[in-house]
Amino acid sequence: MKILPRSAFGQTVLLIGFLLLINQVVSYVSITLYIIQPNFQQVNELLAKQIRVVFIDIKDSELSPAMAEAFQRETGIGVYREKDAMRLGLADAVYLEFRSAQMSELLDGPAEVRITQGDEYLFWIRPPQAPSLWVKIPFTGLEQSNFVPLFFFLVILGVLSVAAGWLFVRNLNRPLRALQHAAEDVGRGDFPEPLEEEGTTEIMAVTQAFNHMSKGIKQLEDDRNLLMAGISHDLRTPLTRIRLSAEMMSEQDDYLKDGIEGDIDDMNAIIDQFIDYIRHDSKDKAELTDLNVLVDDVVHAETPSDRQVTFMAGEVPQLPLRYVAIKRAVANLIQNAIRYTHGNIQVCTGVEGKHYAHISVCDEGAGIPEADMERLFQPFTQGDKARGTEGSGLGLAIIKRIVDTHGGKVQLINRDTGGLQAKLLLPLSHKSK
Repeated sequence: MKILPRSAFGQTVLLIGFLLLINQVVSYVSITLYIIQPNFQQVNELLAKQIRVVFIDIKDSELSPAMAEAFQRETGIGVYREKDAMRLGLADAVYLEFRSAQMSELLDGPAEVRITQGDEYLFWIRPPQAPSLWVKIPFTGLEQSNFVPLFFFLVILGVLSVAAGWLFVRNLNRPLRALQHAAEDVGRGDFPEPLEEEGTTEIMAVTQAFNHMSKGIKQLEDDRNLLMAGISHDLRTPLTRIRLSAEMMSEQDDYLKDGIEGDIDDMNAIIDQFIDYIRHDSKDKAELTDLNVLVDDVVHAETPSDRQVTFMAGEVPQLPLRYVAIKRAVANLIQNAIRYTHGNIQVCTGVEGKHYAHISVCDEGAGIPEADMERLFQPFTQGDKARGTEGSGLGLAIIKRIVDTHGGKVQLINRDTGGLQAKLLLPLSHKSK
């Protein structure tokens, strides 16, 4: 499982967020090293000087009560024995190892520093000049909460920067998303209106190239449709004349007449398949359709009198389908099963997984070699002799093209019990245009 996003949008936002995080950390460290730490150093030096002043004339670690009271009244600095200091808040003070080491260096001897944080910010210092005494030094304007606005400001700045980067990348990717949807439409045979050329110069150049390509492909598609329509029209005219000529043949030539009419019917069927392959009902609009009703209609229409085709309807919600196109695809599957196999044919519907509904046509034929299955979806490709060699080889190509326009899949599966299962997978949600 990959943790990092794969999209350019996600990677860009992640990069911006990572760079901003580094910037915040560097800023915080810089403020600590060049602003907060020098200030703390100055505070320590000031405390050390005050300690020296307090004990400048002290001998034998004693300070007269009158002097201590006067000194506290004038400076706010109190000197207490450990018992009295404990009662006044020393017991709740936090020991600071780093400050103690600094103070020991400044006072030229082992010193201990503790801090009380509450309504009042107090430094408790046991100086080397009087190890039995504790000096209480109050500080104002140095409460820990004063640093919270700085941290809060850095967090807000980071969030706003990430949000601005997200909006910037989103606007940058909007033309790419439109380009993606348009490319998917062209791949399905739909040709949207030219995309609006917006965004950066690179994206505008890609959009312009795509519009030009889409226009060229549409022109090729229109030319091909026109060419096939002209060919089919021109072919049907001589075929009709041949049929009329065959009708006027003498009775002793009936065997020739039947052969000619059969060939004419085959040629008309092949022409119809050519037209179906090119048209594939791309102009139809997808509408919510009851799949079981559609398949049931096709089964009744395509079942010959001498074959048995059974239909087993499953529970399938209504699907967005091009009705005529799907009917043609199902009819082609049933016709292939009837033409190339003997025995019973079973058609069933149902839901497969969470995203697809399926239509399955199962026969009792010889199946298809696994190596040939992908090849059979190519135009003008026919199966092996076991499946027959009649027709133009467009049947499965037509089916695949129709299903592709719906965003679905076509699968051919050799059954364990013998025969072939042809399965159409159609998305439950709307994907076709």
